Amino acid sequence: MKLDRKRRCAWLGDDPLMLQYHDEEWGVPLHDDGRLFEFLILEGMQAGLSWRTILGKRENFRKAFDGLDPERIARYGARDIARLLADQGIIRNRLKISGAIHNAQRFLEVRKEFGTFDRYIWQFVGGKPIINHFKKLSELPSRTELSDVISTDMKHRGFKFAGSTIIYAHMQATGMVNDHITGCFRHREIRALLKIW
Repeated sequence: MKLDRKRRCAWLGDDPLMLQYHDEEWGVPLHDDGRLFEFLILEGMQAGLSWRTILGKRENFRKAFDGLDPERIARYGARDIARLLADQGIIRNRLKISGAIHNAQRFLEVRKEFGTFDRYIWQFVGGKPIINHFKKLSELPSRTELSDVISTDMKHRGFKFAGSTIIYAHMQATGMVNDHITGCFRHREIRALLKIW
């Protein structure tokens, strides 16, 4: 991706993969269960690592985890865990891999109860994104009272790697909150998208 003169959020630097993610995905409201699950798994995998590391391995995760299909992952057993631990293209952490399998099972339970995971997760914001108006990177929170509430509910439902910071990152990634700084061109574009929807 060729860098232009548009003003962007300061956290992404000049890495092409991060620029593409920022310009095309981050903060765009998602209502697709498959994508919501993907970000749930990837955010859990990121714990203690950089998001750039995870983005660089996203295609490997999709391939290793059967397209990040929760129904298939929920049925994984010891042989699958051994296969994943041997896969150099992903994060080979037993707790995170086991957590992904466990979360796939919980995800399916939530979907059964609510019809879709989308309906469950978006209820916490009343179905509409929270539009923040932060002017600089230092104002962005790593967690909020709302992410605390969602985290508590998800942990009560048995989700792992669902701490408030991970949940807030998930909210940012999936557009439940628009945390682009006000001077970033994407802040305006995403607000315009919401008027269409």
